[in-house]
Amino acid sequence: MKTFFHFTSQFVLLGLAIAFVIVFFRPDLLPALDQPQAPPGPTSYADAVNRAAPSVVSIYTRTLVSQRMDYRGRDGIFQALYRDRVITRPRRGLGSGVILSEDGLILTTQHVIADVDDIIVALWDGRVAEATVVGSDPGTDLAVLRIDLDDLPAARLATESSLRAGDVVLAIGNAFGLSHTVTMGIVSATGRGQLNLTTFEDFIQTDAAINAGNSGGALINPTGEIIGINSASLSQTVGAQGISFAIPAPLAHRIMTQIIEYGQVRRGWIGLDLTDLSFALEFRGEPITGARVSRVDYGGPAWRAGLQSGDILVQANDQPVTTARAFMLLVSELEPGTELDLLIFRGGELFTTTVRLIQQPPLG
Repeated sequence: MKTFFHFTSQFVLLGLAIAFVIVFFRPDLLPALDQPQAPPGPTSYADAVNRAAPSVVSIYTRTLVSQRMDYRGRDGIFQALYRDRVITRPRRGLGSGVILSEDGLILTTQHVIADVDDIIVALWDGRVAEATVVGSDPGTDLAVLRIDLDDLPAARLATESSLRAGDVVLAIGNAFGLSHTVTMGIVSATGRGQLNLTTFEDFIQTDAAINAGNSGGALINPTGEIIGINSASLSQTVGAQGISFAIPAPLAHRIMTQIIEYGQVRRGWIGLDLTDLSFALEFRGEPITGARVSRVDYGGPAWRAGLQSGDILVQANDQPVTTARAFMLLVSELEPGTELDLLIFRGGELFTTTVRLIQQPPLG
């Protein structure tokens, strides 16, 4: 038995010596025991960009602006001769857009083409065309254009959103006139509202740079799918860096479809203003959520249903009202004529009423 253990120990020591020599000369063979293994990521997003970029267009606008001549520092004779003189000069603008159909439909932001005289679209392949406005929606700052060209590359638009904070995104657009500029970042947040950028806000927040001229361009994921339409960013003049916003693709697709089909967005309207509650609300000892009615439009659907300023909206169609923004987005997505059953808290009591929505009046 003693001989056996002596023989075994010799082989163990020999094995350890060989292992020591191997590790000494090849330390890379050791596993990184204490370091977490990061999942492999792409070293380039070129495939995604090349898939989406051909459908992104550069938009150039021109508006003729008239103004009276400036007479300051001029003599009386000059003023007498030219006092009624008006100078007309062009004002030019930049933007971006995304081709969403092979027959020339382009989605962009409404503020890019608002009140302009001419719209020129430049494509990835160098072609240029004049665009006409199919329709627009100031409520979401979206517009649909049309160009008359053949063999157009249509983008792949996401119709469902599964975005999460931290997802990688890329923005493509005509930044400062530099067509098809690509910037990269992550999704900082989803469902952003109360920014006073549009009436109906449900923005994707990202730190991908969105500069002047990027508005209306594409926000894409690493597979090249369009997940948003770039809209705006907070300026560095207010101390902001890396805070930009895009309109989610499912919302953009829904708005575009209605503009094409009806010439406008069929959007339910209830005729009231809401604010979030700044205090806890209870009914018979149970906490409830809701939004406070701050104003009711005279003669509107809410007024006809008996709602008053100060009422608390607790439920809509048996679903809890959590925030004013969430409720107004719900109403805006319903068809005019839809009946909405509301649970209202007033004077310490709950009661129900039914509101029949109408078409939203034009936004001023």
